[in-house]
Amino acid sequence: MSGWHIGIIGGSGLYDVEGIERGEWVTVASPWGEASDAIFTGRMGHARVSFLPRHGRGHRLSPSQLNNRANIDCLKRLGVTDVLAVSSVGGLTEERAPGTFTVADQFIDRTKGRPSSFYGSGMVAHVSMADPVCPRLSQFAVAAARAAGAQVHAGGTYLAMEGPQFSTRAESHLYRSWGCDIIGMTAMPEARLAREAELPYALVGMVTDDDCWREEEAAVDVAQVIAQLSSNAAKARAMVTALLHGLPETREASPIDTCLDAALITVPSARDPALLAKLDAVAGRALAG
Repeated sequence: MSGWHIGIIGGSGLYDVEGIERGEWVTVASPWGEASDAIFTGRMGHARVSFLPRHGRGHRLSPSQLNNRANIDCLKRLGVTDVLAVSSVGGLTEERAPGTFTVADQFIDRTKGRPSSFYGSGMVAHVSMADPVCPRLSQFAVAAARAAGAQVHAGGTYLAMEGPQFSTRAESHLYRSWGCDIIGMTAMPEARLAREAELPYALVGMVTDDDCWREEEAAVDVAQVIAQLSSNAAKARAMVTALLHGLPETREASPIDTCLDAALITVPSARDPALLAKLDAVAGRALAG
């Protein structure tokens, strides 16, 4: 058992968190390169909180430019215990209308060319992604979103596309036929890397648009997204505040905290010292065992 340290990765529309006490921007060095930005860290309620703007302050970085490995590594180095990701998404069903929130519980990864693992030649690991989010943190997020006045769906499949372009209509209809509920450009490989770093992860998708599956309506564009962002962002800030103040005083251990115990496969004599050095934060606990 230990204290909570919630890492918040804020996507489009959530560029800051209000009410953090004794907060300061800190720059964390990572062997995986530069993170999206410095991290604003302080306290709220029972928890320490560290906020990372996913696209950088001023929204400088496109989804394909994000250094997800550095982002997760830097949060881990700060001592983060759990990660709450907040993202703007498109809705792929009638129920996931603009203005609603979805706390995702599954992902389909259609990204390409993004480094998706901390591990590789010289240190191989295979984590389970069957259940890619933390049910405990997701339940807290659902309750907090409802407390903030959002209409929220508990569960849903997030289609992660490469971007930065929006979908074709054929793609949008294909994803609907697969049973996907929301679509975005940033959850993968972010969720994979969080699991590889033994960080329980939950994602709240704030729906801004209907993508382009509605043949009778205009396709999504940036103006439509921005118009919905401000309303969503106000609820997102209130949700984060409700979640942080609503956490129990004690953080009970999660099975995800030790998931690397069943994932590391390379025998010690064949491990690459250079890669092990880079893994000191994300896998230090397991490698020391």
